[in-house]
Amino acid sequence: MKKRYRSDKEAVIKVMTYNIHHGRTDAILDLKRIAVLIKTSGADVIGLQEVDNHFSERSNFEDQAKWLANYLDMHFAYGANLDFDPLQEGGNRRQYGTAVLSKYPILSAENHLLTTIPNLSEQRGLLETVINVKGNHVQFYNVHLDDQRAELREQQIKEIHNIAHQKEGTSIFVGDFNATPESAEIRKMTAQYKDVFAELNQNNDFTFPADKPDSRIDYIFTSKNVEICNCKVINTIASDHLPITAELVLNKI
Repeated sequence: MKKRYRSDKEAVIKVMTYNIHHGRTDAILDLKRIAVLIKTSGADVIGLQEVDNHFSERSNFEDQAKWLANYLDMHFAYGANLDFDPLQEGGNRRQYGTAVLSKYPILSAENHLLTTIPNLSEQRGLLETVINVKGNHVQFYNVHLDDQRAELREQQIKEIHNIAHQKEGTSIFVGDFNATPESAEIRKMTAQYKDVFAELNQNNDFTFPADKPDSRIDYIFTSKNVEICNCKVINTIASDHLPITAELVLNKI
């Protein structure tokens, strides 16, 4: 097939989302394995969930987002959804949340804490970044929704819409939504944004659990002006989720 000519108002970008389970699977902590996978994928902008920052012994108190960014020579932003005091006075705060890695400059970043049920549900958040992709200022959002209650996920998605609607231009949403495509929560997303896998008739490209995937709960959504070239699931046991990628064409607006 002849490749279509891209104008100077278009930019091709490969996006990834990956719940990395703080770099540990099968009782093995191996952050480098995550880094190599990302590098091999060729992804330009990556949303990561379940990322530790000096959190505990389970991740050797590593600042995982910074470590990955340094290894991959990328820019990064971090959103702490859990934020605890240091174990010792003067130490680093112990945090857990999401991160964005990018080959392109991250112009701004803000983490929005989403509605939770005190003492019953884990705090979740939406990490909002603006990334300069070859002159295209892209609103790139990374989220990890509640894993227990559909009604809470619906409320969190409502809040995501309210935040995103305050901005104009190209929007990309990635993350672990903890909901399958037919759910009311995901239908609220697809009412306004394109689900890249559904658009390419790949609804059965499952992402969880990694060893025997039978559910699609990890997503990449885009605003209507984005062209979807291809998308894929990457098979790996580096986490309990499988990462997904999508090659997108951004049209400068």
